[in-house]
Amino acid sequence: MTNLHLSLAHWTCLVSFLAAILLAFVDVRLSLIPLSAFIALCAIAPFRPRFSFFLPIISSGNSGKLAVALTFDDGPDPVSTPALLELLSKHKICATFFVTGKRASEHPGLIDEILARGHTVGNHSYSHDNLIMFKSSKTLIKEIESAQDILEKFGITPLAFRPPVGITNPRLGKVLDKSGMYNLNFSCRAIDGGNRWIKNLSERILRRVHPDAIVALHDVKPRDNTLFSYWLNEIDLIFSGIRKKGLIILPLSELIGRPVMIEHK
Repeated sequence: MTNLHLSLAHWTCLVSFLAAILLAFVDVRLSLIPLSAFIALCAIAPFRPRFSFFLPIISSGNSGKLAVALTFDDGPDPVSTPALLELLSKHKICATFFVTGKRASEHPGLIDEILARGHTVGNHSYSHDNLIMFKSSKTLIKEIESAQDILEKFGITPLAFRPPVGITNPRLGKVLDKSGMYNLNFSCRAIDGGNRWIKNLSERILRRVHPDAIVALHDVKPRDNTLFSYWLNEIDLIFSGIRKKGLIILPLSELIGRPVMIEHK
């Protein structure tokens, strides 16, 4: 017998329609209130990275410790990744890299180096299409599975998927269930536009960071090459600043209590 998993969206839909039916007996115009509220939630939910409306979303840890985890999106990048790996080693930090399939295939040596240094890798789609959640299920499946196929060539199977920009949709849950994956978003980010807006990056992150936070940063060089040193220094300040706030930096798997990837021996 197949298990039926109802999301918050399913339950909200059911309650909204029951409320609409009951209100219709009073005044049919009142029935529009719960139905309109449900439609509004469906429109807002995809853009709320922490809102488990359509599917379960992990956006923060459950360690109960004064700890955070660091994640880096959109790489690997031949300029930023080597420097970032050195900085992580300097601070003795294990991070998670949510990489795209396209960049992983273009820079396989960087994926090898990320894994060799003890970091974990998650699936961030193949091409990082910001509008992928508004396209067909076939396209969505192809984006996720293509990236998965490429990453498995490195001897790993990512279990954590982070959608581009953290946007979700009603179909994503079924797609991830089929692939044995889960949705992993974040609870602390600077909204840096993929390292387009890096001024005061450390200040913005350190102002928002909190215990059990999953911090989202980017592993791509700034578009203005003259700002690369500035960006790297801001990342350094984030690492130091988190510890000055009395927080430790744990591997993501320890913070959330489940593996981020499977490594094949």
